[in-house]
Amino acid sequence: MSRIASSNRDVALSGLRRRWLPIVSILLAGLLHLVPIVFQGAYLPDFAFLVLVSWRLLRPEMWTASMALPLGLYNDLVAGHPLGESMALWTILFLLFDLLDTRVSWRDYWMDWLFASLAILFYTSADWLVARAMGSSAHISTMGPQMLVSVFAFPLVARFVLVLDRWRLSR
Repeated sequence: MSRIASSNRDVALSGLRRRWLPIVSILLAGLLHLVPIVFQGAYLPDFAFLVLVSWRLLRPEMWTASMALPLGLYNDLVAGHPLGESMALWTILFLLFDLLDTRVSWRDYWMDWLFASLAILFYTSADWLVARAMGSSAHISTMGPQMLVSVFAFPLVARFVLVLDRWRLSR
């Protein structure tokens, strides 16, 4: 028995955990849309989007822009968005994050929160624009509480993703 790994099974499970935990965590966060919680207005953030942004800002080397398409399709199907909305918006945000990574030489916690807040505001505003284009009469101010809750929930989600990432990389 080696001191590096106790068995081939442990090595295989560790590889699976490293590869699939980020994707599974986004998929499970998307399932939170199915929890039967009813609010009068739009208060709950899109947790799948928050987890996706957290993973992308934490581990940019793992995420290509093409990963946003299948994850966005899943989010569209589970959350009930118009088909292609999350796919397009998440891909645009991934491309913007790629551009940001080439321009910014260093990032810290506050810059990540700023970039995530801008991404949240963009995503929620674009979500409202798509709803308006489909005939909704809601005013943009109805999205304000959701934007605010999402921006302030991001550090908690980012902390959760950091804990998942530490577990993912542990032996």
